[in-house]
Order: sequence, then C-alpha cells, then structure tokens
Amino acid sequence: MSRIHPTAVVDGSARLAEDVEIGPWCIVGPNVELRPGVRLVSHAVVQQDTTVGDRTTIHPFAVIGGDPQHNGYKGEPVRLEIGSDNVIREHCSFNRGTPQGTGVTRVGSNGLFMTGAHIGHDCVVGDNVVMANNATLGGHAQIGDRVFLGGLCAVHQNGRVGQGAIVGGLAAVTRDVIPYGSAWGNHARLHGLNLVGLKRKGYGKDQVRRLLAAFRDLFEGEGVFSERLDRVEATYADLPEIMEITAFIRADGKRPLCLPGE
Repeated sequence: MSRIHPTAVVDGSARLAEDVEIGPWCIVGPNVELRPGVRLVSHAVVQQDTTVGDRTTIHPFAVIGGDPQHNGYKGEPVRLEIGSDNVIREHCSFNRGTPQGTGVTRVGSNGLFMTGAHIGHDCVVGDNVVMANNATLGGHAQIGDRVFLGGLCAVHQNGRVGQGAIVGGLAAVTRDVIPYGSAWGNHARLHGLNLVGLKRKGYGKDQVRRLLAAFRDLFEGEGVFSERLDRVEATYADLPEIMEITAFIRADGKRPLCLPGE
C-alpha cells in the first residue's frame, strides 16, 4: 500500500507502485508513473508525463518533469524517463523533451544529482553519473556512463561528454569531451585522462601507462590530427577504451572537440 501524506496532491491519472512513499506537500501530476520503492521526501514536484524508476529518491523542492525551457514549446505531449536507484537532491530541475528534439529526456540509473543540478530538454544521461551542486546541462546534451560533472559547470547545448570523463567545477564546456578525459577551466580544456576514475575502476599501472601513451600519440604526436587518429586506431586496436575515444571523435557531434591547450 502506498504511503501518501494527507497534504500531498496526487493526480488521478498517476500510476503508483504499492510501496511508493509520498511525503508532505508533494505534488504528483498527470500521467506520472512512480515505480516500486520510489520516495518523495517532501515538497517535491513531479509535474507530468514522467516515469521515475525503482527506488529513486527525490528530495525537497526538486521539480522533476517540468516543461522544457524552449520558446518553441506549445504544450505538446513530451516525456521524461528516469531510471532506477537515483538520488535527486534539493532544488534539482529535470525538464521533459521537445517536439523539435527527440520528445523525451532520458536519465539513467544509479546517479547522484546534487543540490540544484539541472538537466535540460532532450538530454540523454547515462548510468552512474554524478552531477555536483548546480551542474547544468543545456538542451540535447549527451552524458555517458560514469561521468563526474563538477559543481557549477555547464555543458553547452548539444554537447557531449564521453563515458568515464570528469569535468572540473566552474568549467564552461563548449566542446565535446572525449571518453575518460579530464577537462577543466573556463572555457574547459582537455588536461589528460581521468586517472582517478580509471584507478577507481580497477585499472592497473600497465593499463594506465598504455592509455596515457595512446593519449599522447593522439594529441601530441607528429603529423596532422587525422593522421594521428588513423595511427592510434591501428596501433592500439586491442584497447577498447581507445577505440571508444576514436569512435567518439569520428561520430557526428554538433560541437567541436575539447582539445589540450585550446
């Protein structure tokens, strides 16, 4: 049986799992689905057309599933889909998609979204993502798995941050950050690989040395960048992380690439 505080307002079309907990002064709007184990602590708003995955906790004053902040939005049906086991802290705002985009904003599982984090319309956010306080994603941004976004950083509309990357606090990310990269500064520059993240994932010294060698060959080697890219793909074909980086670079991104020294 769902536990719903008497001060909460729940729309009749909302679909609630039996063990959902909705605290004081929360609002759950039309066409919202709260899956098993979801907890709204208090004063949280899940506006409409949103699915919240299993065991996700939403803290006070978060606004989840709000209208997209887009001048072209005229009330069309659009959605937000959130995975399981997320912690969404105070004052976060996650917007639904737009008809001009995919129509859906997607957030993965096992994420930690600290106070004031913002996810704009049509974003795709992977699993095990950490967004520190007031980190912001512009519309259509794509964030890979296991990314750490530092406090007060901002990823430009249509920007990409590859999986395993780290972005420092206060960084203005106007260029795509490669998988496993470490970017910081205003505007953000690539300063190497996310060595802390690699070590935490269990990479040994020899693995890290080879990844660093490939990074240097790609960004600091001889010849034009396209030639270095071809050489790195051939030389390090046995390293899936490097193949992921080269595939990320070759993909049709809408933002320029974040590079060292730029």
